[in-house]
Amino acid sequence: MGKVIVIGAGGVSMAAVKKMAMNSDVFSDIMLASRTKSKCDKIAAGIRNMNIRTEQVDADRLDELLTLFRRFQPDLVVNLALPYQDLSIMDACLSYGVSYLDTANYEPLDEAKYEYSWQWAYKDRFEKNGLTAILGCGFDPGATGVFTAYAARHHFDEIQYLDIVDCNAGNHHKAFATNFNPEINIREITQKGRFYEDGEWHETEPLAVHRPINYPNIGARESYLMYHEELESLTKNFPTLRRARFWMTFGEEYLTHLRVMQNIGMTSIKPVLFNGVEIVPIQFLKAVLPDPGDLGEHYTGETSIGCRIRGLKNGKEQTYYIYNNCSHQTAYRETGAQGVSYTTGVPAMIGAKLFLQGAWNRPGAWNVEELDPDPFMKEMNEQGLPWHEVFNEDLEL
Repeated sequence: MGKVIVIGAGGVSMAAVKKMAMNSDVFSDIMLASRTKSKCDKIAAGIRNMNIRTEQVDADRLDELLTLFRRFQPDLVVNLALPYQDLSIMDACLSYGVSYLDTANYEPLDEAKYEYSWQWAYKDRFEKNGLTAILGCGFDPGATGVFTAYAARHHFDEIQYLDIVDCNAGNHHKAFATNFNPEINIREITQKGRFYEDGEWHETEPLAVHRPINYPNIGARESYLMYHEELESLTKNFPTLRRARFWMTFGEEYLTHLRVMQNIGMTSIKPVLFNGVEIVPIQFLKAVLPDPGDLGEHYTGETSIGCRIRGLKNGKEQTYYIYNNCSHQTAYRETGAQGVSYTTGVPAMIGAKLFLQGAWNRPGAWNVEELDPDPFMKEMNEQGLPWHEVFNEDLEL
């Protein structure tokens, strides 16, 4: 039914491409491209039911992207590369004339800052060209936005309070490792916290606000208030929100390693001169840390990600908690990817599938909560990410 180019060859791509191949009635032809072709070849070699084509491409280079697009003639480009490359890939999509999907919003290479303004600026151009850009179609952002839209449609007249809670209770048996690209992960965690309340944004020092939160099938885990990109789009698209926050769990050993690396300058994004060569410390750190795509085989435990919502229905206050738990080992057995990659890659596949089937084919640039949540929720249950609902119980937050 549809030809798709996937850009990027990390753990998320492994999960997404293998799930696309499992839905070959929709994904008739798949091209996997990355700066390092051998990584694409490794993913493709693990897929038996269809031939995955692979290519080398520098996603920062418009000319290379256009050459790839002209050769393959895709119906959709799925960007699973680095957030720094969002705009270059979107530019290439507009220049060639193909729709676009990603899982994370744009972030400048030289500044640890992410916001949707850069990508929202593309909305009119995509619309005028009859093209769709689906923004933030992973889990958080992604499924959490769809959860919120589903709750607003089916369970609330007015959503007032939203807490997105993200727990990884897994154990990868490494002294220190990140669950996705180390550079992006560490930049995200070391930024100041930020939350929305009473029409204003409030800042906190990095990881300064924390508290134990109970997660289904896991129990209490210390959870830290962070800023996450979906808060920006959700507060825009659900203006009745009085407060919106994002919480993520971290173990004490992880935080100790992170503090040491910060204290010695290894998380810096500012270039330093070493033996006459300019290097960026955090990029060097990324090179020596374990590859997140290699963590799956020995990863145990599970993730739990969801939305805790309070608001009004028929004039009465009610609470609602919607979540998914994902086993690292189950994800690995199915796709070869650990649970964090799986929970990002599968929603990307679902969004691409809905686009190709026409349900999410809407010219312009859209965050996922602006699109129809119902078919996405149905696909989550069918594609390995079943969700659960809890009504009118203590949300803790």
